[in-house]
Amino acid sequence: MPANFCARALSSLVVLVVAFANTSIQAQDANNDARAFYAGKTIRFIVSTGAGGGFDAYTRMIAPLLERELNATVVVQNMPGGGGLVSANHIYAATGDPLQLIILNGNSVALGQLVDDPSVRFDLPKFSILGLVTTSPWVWIASPKSKMQSVQDFLAPGARSVWAGSGQMGGISDGAAVVCEALKMNCNIVRGYTGSAQGALALSRGEADAMYVSDTSARNYVDTGGAKPIVTVSNERSRFFPDLPTVFETLPLTDEQKWWFEFRAALDDLQRVLAMPPGVPASQLALMRETLRKILTDPAVIAEGEKTQRYIDFKDAPTVEKMIATVLGSITPEQKAKAREVILRE
Repeated sequence: MPANFCARALSSLVVLVVAFANTSIQAQDANNDARAFYAGKTIRFIVSTGAGGGFDAYTRMIAPLLERELNATVVVQNMPGGGGLVSANHIYAATGDPLQLIILNGNSVALGQLVDDPSVRFDLPKFSILGLVTTSPWVWIASPKSKMQSVQDFLAPGARSVWAGSGQMGGISDGAAVVCEALKMNCNIVRGYTGSAQGALALSRGEADAMYVSDTSARNYVDTGGAKPIVTVSNERSRFFPDLPTVFETLPLTDEQKWWFEFRAALDDLQRVLAMPPGVPASQLALMRETLRKILTDPAVIAEGEKTQRYIDFKDAPTVEKMIATVLGSITPEQKAKAREVILRE
């Protein structure tokens, strides 16, 4: 082999090694600068619902761990309203602020944007996405005091059911709207509860017949005797209710009904998205992503979460960004118009 060729190859290799080393040093410097920025600072961790529900529980589970990792003070702030849209608007408006984060009510936020809800003041893909805490199927639960204790009871001629809801775009509200529309049930969705915890109290007191809720929250309400599971609104059964059939297994569905339930299930996969405002500096965004990935993939944290029935199925930011793009791009104009009519119906 010619000597000059070997010399050129060696020179190229040296250049690559030096470039890689410089890149690594720059990345480490940026990480150190970001850590120095957060040390001693106060971070606001926004909860998109009232106290006591699943969003609140996950936020309060993560907050002290984030505090320890960043050597910062993490303050949890409940900001209910609009089914999560109030808090989403708040975070979106704080452009560039690296001292705020949230677990977005992702299904309601995505749906709000899809149906052009007039209260939406954000563009979901522009949030600084950090990852996804967990995803799980949602469950239709009923009050033990209700006369309706099965899907067939709710579908019986003349049946009229009261559903606990939150804001118009709250998961428990718009989910109920989809279920009621798909099955052509006579429903009264009572909005105004601050989240699923208050809705569950309404069920336990007999104020409402039913609620649409994530299976993680449903398990808590069922275990305490405040609710009964009716059906899993997903293609997959819940790990908490393995004997509870899905709606696809329970009823002979038309193509339109299948679309409604599949559409809803895709939205539900986005239910707990970790995010910061748009435009967060790259070094601070990278550190926050890595810190939350470290926390939420730690076997000890996952095991501790299971003890309190808060299961973690972490997905990283690029995966979640693709999920968001798929959901927002998978609906036809005709389907969008119909969804808008159903969800925004007073």
